[in-house]
This record gives sequence, structure tokens and C-alpha cells, in this order.
Amino acid sequence: MPNLGLDYSTKWGRSPGIRVVRNLIQETFLVPYTRYLSTLEVRGLEKIQGDGPFIFTANHTSNMDTPLVIAALPGSIRRRLVVAAAMDNFFMDSGRAFRTVLVFNAIPIDRHKVNRRSAQIAFDLVQENWNLLIYPEGGRSPDGDLHEFKGGAAYLAERSMKPVIPVYIHESGWLQGPKYAKAAKFASAPDRHRHHVIVTFGDAMHVEEGENIRRFNNRIVDAVEQLGREVSGDATYGVKHAEGL
Repeated sequence: MPNLGLDYSTKWGRSPGIRVVRNLIQETFLVPYTRYLSTLEVRGLEKIQGDGPFIFTANHTSNMDTPLVIAALPGSIRRRLVVAAAMDNFFMDSGRAFRTVLVFNAIPIDRHKVNRRSAQIAFDLVQENWNLLIYPEGGRSPDGDLHEFKGGAAYLAERSMKPVIPVYIHESGWLQGPKYAKAAKFASAPDRHRHHVIVTFGDAMHVEEGENIRRFNNRIVDAVEQLGREVSGDATYGVKHAEGL
């Protein structure tokens, strides 16, 4: 019986043989299936410049967000992508943990508190030139709006000196909402097959000289908000709007 939670070992998921299997799963099933479910539009790929690794920070509405981002990314980045997944959701059952690592190359993250072990796992992988996809809100939005970002991504970027790529995923909540979303407005809506979803990548961001993690984290939030406003046409989109401030 394997250990679960943060003790679940994911190293096997990055072995050469499993990487070949994962690539086959993604190329022959996951990406085609994701594009079948949605009329996926990808914007801003030209913003991803250089060899990486990159820390992708995205808003989070649906469990379809990860397949959508994977489908949007070029194969060279996708094949070296690690996904930060909620420990309490994906790593408390051995079968689900196995599938999550096999298909998504996921690592467990404690989303409820600062955990040095979670941060160290992610840092080590970024240092080994793995790209990282992380959802700084800490989980799917409970109402469909954007919520405050936890500081994990900013901390990793500051410590590793790797670039952050802000990502905005538009209307993924409507994509089979009852099955994949958490917000009531999506979960109670009828299934929408072939719904149009837009994944947009923003300009690479770096920690500025003398900038603390909190300020950098706020800039990351601002960047995702700005992408959301540009794509959605909603000038009020963002954390302040979600909190009624």
C-alpha cells in the first residue's frame, strides 16, 4: 500500500518509460478529447520565449483547466510539464493518485497552509528544468470569479529566478459544468458540449530587483486580471470585483 498525501512518491511518474506512456496518452487521447469537448482557441503562444523552465500561473474554474492548458501548450513544453495538484483532492486515494501522476505528471501540494515540503518538491523540479503549472487560488473558484492568489508561485519564481507566465482560461466552467466545475452557476447548468474556451498566455514576468514576494504576487494577480479583462471584455473582472470591494 503506497503512502498517500504529501508522502505519495511521484518520482516514478518522471521515469523515461512512464514519460513515453504519458506522451502517448496525451497525444492520442487527452488532447484530442479536450479539443473535441471544446472549440479551443489559444492566444499568446508567442509570449513563451526561450528554453524555460516556466512557471504557469492560471485562474481555476474547472477540473478541465489542466487538460485545456495541456492541449494549448506546444509539445516541447507539454512533455516537460509538472502540474501542482491539491493533495487532499487527488492524493488521498491510491488509485486516483496513480492516475493523476500517470496522465498529468502531478505532484501533491498542500493548498490550505504553507508547507515547506510541498514548496521544496516544486522548487527541486523547476531547478531540474521542469515547467510547472500551478493554480494560485488554491482550488476551483467557488463562485466563478477570480480570488486572491496564494504566494507559492511568486515564492518559487523568486527563489528559482525562473519566469512566470500568467494564464487566463476563459469560460471553462461552462464546459460540462455539472461534472467538472464547483461554482453553482456552472454545476447547475446544462452540459455544454463544444463550448468555446480561450486559453491566453501573457508576457513573461520576473521578480524585480528589491521586490518582495508579496508585491510580485500582486503583480501576477494583476496580469491574470488584465488578460481576463481583455479576453472577456468585462472591465470589472478581477479579485476586487469578486470580493465586492
